[in-house]
Amino acid sequence: MGTASAHTPVLLDAVVELLRPASARWIVDCTVGLGGHAEALLEAGGDHLSLIGIDRDEANLRRAADRLIGTRAAGEPPASRVRLFHGDFRNIREVLQIVGVDRVDGILADLGVASTQLDDAERGFSFAADAPLDMRMDPQGGGPTAADLLARLGEQQLADLLYRYADERLSRRIARAIVAARAAGPILRTRQLADLVQRAVGPRGGRRIHPATRTFQALRIAVNDELAALDDLLAALGDLLAPGGRAAVISFHSLEDRRVKHAMAAMKSDQTGRIITPRPVVPDDTEIRSNPRSRSAKLRCVERL
Repeated sequence: MGTASAHTPVLLDAVVELLRPASARWIVDCTVGLGGHAEALLEAGGDHLSLIGIDRDEANLRRAADRLIGTRAAGEPPASRVRLFHGDFRNIREVLQIVGVDRVDGILADLGVASTQLDDAERGFSFAADAPLDMRMDPQGGGPTAADLLARLGEQQLADLLYRYADERLSRRIARAIVAARAAGPILRTRQLADLVQRAVGPRGGRRIHPATRTFQALRIAVNDELAALDDLLAALGDLLAPGGRAAVISFHSLEDRRVKHAMAAMKSDQTGRIITPRPVVPDDTEIRSNPRSRSAKLRCVERL
């Protein structure tokens, strides 16, 4: 494999155990990111396992390629066990058609924002540093930024977005403050928005997290159309998994986890699937201490009958 990364994959041991790479021929990592889960699956699977990786972030895909394939001398063939694709996992069917595979033995989707995206201030996912309000997971793919949404959505639309995508109970107050602030000039920076929300709801608003956290979550989900893409992936699981194949999904908030839980329950109900995790697998205290960003992760797994 290529150069190791400081990136810490969430629930790594559980993912490898649930997806059983030693008995799989094809596994799709729908959010390959920096390649941490993919690397562990390939090492556990042996020479007979091939992996297809998909990611919307082209920079992370390059890092994953270095980790999984490595630098090869001129004239050497590419690693036949790894195929990487830049794109949205909602288009997984098209990717499999390109590879020439009808059904796979494992599907993994880690729905968390990559550490590189959070740590790169210029991406605008966090208000830890001041940066442009972008939030696009695929900046080269076009589409509106978070600043674009703040500029064009009406007050009711903004309130609905905050409530629907982040369960923000003060959504109307925040939306009203955004509309009032943009009358004096565009909202273009992360700290500008975070300070605006904090002024609107108070220093903590009766909550443990920063008052702007949910606003940033809602905007990120809207910018990247995350929930609709997840719905498309979940709806395709039954068709894409071979009998005995398993899908594992790691979610990080209730909107995602609820969708995953219901989709897997539907597979059980129509007798196309068997739920492997009656309760979601969550990080233990040791993992949370070593990787605080894992604390809200929930892993669910279903097997195709």
